[in-house]
Amino acid sequence: MENQIIRRGKPVYIQKASGDMELFRMDKLEQSLLNAGADGDTVKRITDRIGKWVYAGVSSQKIYTRAFDLLRKEQHAPAARYRLKEALLEIGPTGYPFEALVGQIFARQGFQVEVGVVVEGPCVTHEMDVIATRGSEQHLAECKYHKEQGKQVSIQVPLYVNSRVEDIVRKRRDLPEFHDFRFTAWVVTNTRFSADSIAYAAGVGLQMLAWDYPNGAGLKDLLEKYRIYPVTILNSLNSREKRLLLDAGIATCSQLAGSADWLNQLGLGKSKMNQLMQELHALSE
Repeated sequence: MENQIIRRGKPVYIQKASGDMELFRMDKLEQSLLNAGADGDTVKRITDRIGKWVYAGVSSQKIYTRAFDLLRKEQHAPAARYRLKEALLEIGPTGYPFEALVGQIFARQGFQVEVGVVVEGPCVTHEMDVIATRGSEQHLAECKYHKEQGKQVSIQVPLYVNSRVEDIVRKRRDLPEFHDFRFTAWVVTNTRFSADSIAYAAGVGLQMLAWDYPNGAGLKDLLEKYRIYPVTILNSLNSREKRLLLDAGIATCSQLAGSADWLNQLGLGKSKMNQLMQELHALSE
């Protein structure tokens, strides 16, 4: 498959959510569909149709929407996984469901996790979104959730987080229960970091996790690796039902699958419940 699409002798550039223009590459679309679990024949049919349709200046959102609609007609579970990025943008308006997702990433790696914790520094108290502890290793994470794809986390955030964590660590190093602990500060976002925020973090040893950063080990990769999906990814539920779950603290599909009470409280008919259970099972595989 050709990676570039040519129109009138020129390669096609598309508009990203940030407003920047980017060369459209068919291999990126192909890989995103494969990563979602679509089979090879389905991927070829979709990319063939997108290749005939795509045009200069079209937004990446329109390409995604068209690819998703085509995929949903053929394979439901891969279609759900394919819309992971959009599903994250739908979990607001508060950041708590996002913090819960980040906490689960650490929990799947064997950490004891606390979400929304008030901790003391030498002079003032601080609220940390996620604290993950395993043995004498402790990670303190600030989560920055955005409802718009084009948003970037500027350098002010890592500056602020690094100073807060340093304050907490100064206090904890004097406490016997944290003797010989190794502390690591994190900033986690569902969008992206500015270039200077990444440069600053590298200089001070601050860990950064964004949708596609670090390359190959970004938020998207970890959520897919550990099968951590927000309930907003479910095609079998409507917006009201998803909001009901989020407001009750049911942020992920695995939480919902393990809660018979909440499955019953949704009040779904038999057919819709069967669709939901099939979707939850497919997403757990």
